[in-house]
Formats: sequence, structure tokens, C-alpha cells
Amino acid sequence: MRIFGLTKTRSMGPVGALIERSGGSIAHVFKRAKLPLRLIEEPDQLILLKDQLNLVDCAAREIGDETLPARLSTEAGIVSLGGYGMQVANMPNLNRAITCANTLIGPLLQSATRLALIVENGYAKWTYGLTAPIVTGRQQNEMLAFGYMLDLIRRFAGPAFTPTRLELPGGLPLATKSAVETVFRAEISRRETAAIIFPAEVLNTPNLRPRRLNVINESELPDATNIIACVERLIILGLLDGRPSITEICRRMQISRRTLQRNLNSSGASFDALLRRALMTRAVGFLRNGRSVTDVAFELGYADTAHFSRAFRRWTGQSPRQWCTAHAQRR
Repeated sequence: MRIFGLTKTRSMGPVGALIERSGGSIAHVFKRAKLPLRLIEEPDQLILLKDQLNLVDCAAREIGDETLPARLSTEAGIVSLGGYGMQVANMPNLNRAITCANTLIGPLLQSATRLALIVENGYAKWTYGLTAPIVTGRQQNEMLAFGYMLDLIRRFAGPAFTPTRLELPGGLPLATKSAVETVFRAEISRRETAAIIFPAEVLNTPNLRPRRLNVINESELPDATNIIACVERLIILGLLDGRPSITEICRRMQISRRTLQRNLNSSGASFDALLRRALMTRAVGFLRNGRSVTDVAFELGYADTAHFSRAFRRWTGQSPRQWCTAHAQRR
């Protein structure tokens, strides 16, 4: 069964700001990565994990900085990861925080990912790995994860905390290794699994700066093997840059058109039906946030407001203005 790992855009950290500060072109990076630039404005938008890795790699090449993944997550910190980061950071002690992080990463932040904690011989080993068959950019993704993981540990153990070592699969050029170690303030050893090693006693460290948790209702990520849910999310992503075609979705998923259609048909779905549903989801979201009917029609690529209104009535049984009035009354 094929795995399509998805991740929230916010997992890349302040990639746009770092590219700009380093003198690079954000537009050029996103164009090379074949992703819509408007992703910067939508941190909770889902993208394929392989596209995230490609974008980070393109950004590092643009500014000539191999430490970029480490800098992105170190600068952003765990609480930048939305509801996932806030829940994790507000646990009563580090052990509970890591357990929470391990449990919620798949449903709330990034699918096809495995976090695990192993405690033995007086040391804790917090591991990170991908279950999706991704090779290109994998090491950059592991460094990106390390920044968030270290930030979480230091929220409990203190900013001066230094782990025993970081373990990273694959070798790094000596200069790059030294630079990344400076960013993380930790030594890196080459091992088969990406992991942070530290004394097990640190797990009992209480949360010295708990904050009242603002509950954030976030929809869960689809299962990594659910091709229908994956296609629907990629259509919503494509709507940031016009109307996506089935050819574009196949290219992004790296499968043939025939294979995609066969998989959709076997599940009682079709690309056109998923496109209509994605358009409705996007339209309702815009209207709920106060966008005008004219703006929404233009945003979704309709020729005029009348065409959009007719489509919206087919979806919901109401005109956009009727829906807005009813929504306001419910609120």
C-alpha cells in the first residue's frame, strides 16, 4: 500500500523570512520547488512531505547555507507548530511532553512520521524517522526535526541544556557538521537512526513556565494511505494557484493518471467530484472569514459572481448571501 506523507506548511518554520534576510528570492525558491508562493500566508495548509523536503533543499541552495533546516526550527521553536506545539509545551513535565509529542505528531502535524522514546542504561533516546519512502532531503528533514525537539527539551531543562549527543544518519561534510553543531549547541555522531541522547533523569524535569493552554480546534491529518483524502488536500493546495488539473495532481503524487483514476473509482470517487468538494470547502472557509462573494468567486476562478452563486447553491441549497446570513445568525 502506497504511503503519501502530508505535513502542515508551518512545520518549515520561518522559511520566507530567512530567505529574505539572507538575500535570496522567495519567489524563485517556491517556483523551483513547484509550490504556490501563497503557502507562506497559510501555515496550516497541507503539502506532501516530499514537497516540504524539496522546498527546504531549494531554499538552502538559494542562499548557499546547508545549516538552513537547523536554523529554521531552532528560530521558530516548538510553540510555532500551532495546536500541536502548544499542547506539547504545556505538559507538566518533560516525559509527558515527549509522550504527547510522539502521540500527536501524526494526527496534528505530520503524517508518515514516527517519534519514539527509549530509556535504558540511564539515558533517554528520543528518535525521529519517516515511514514514507523518501530519500531526497531526508537528512534536511531530520535536522529540521532536531531543532523543534531540542527546543522542547530546553523549555523544561533550561536554555543552557546540552544533550549527550545528536545521532544523524549519513555523513555531513566537516564544515557543515561544525556549523550545524554550532546552531544546535550539540555534538553530532553518525548513526543509523536520527536521535537525541540525554540523561534519563532530565525526563522528570517539571514545566517551570506553564501557560494557560488556549485550546485550538484543528482538523486531523488524513491517514497516509488514504489516497482520496490526499488528493482532496492536494486539490485544495492547487487552488492557491488556480484550478489544478488531474495531470498536475498526478505529477505531484508521482503516479500515472490511469492509476489515480483506478484508485479513485474503486473507492466510489472521481477527480471532478473531489474538485467540487474542495471548491465548496474553500468557498465556505472564505465566506466564514468575512470575504465578499465577489472576492470568493474571483479567488476560486469563476468567470463571474453569478456562476459562483449557482455552483454554491448546488452545493449547499442556499445562495452565498443566504448562507452568510444564516451563519451570522448561528454565531
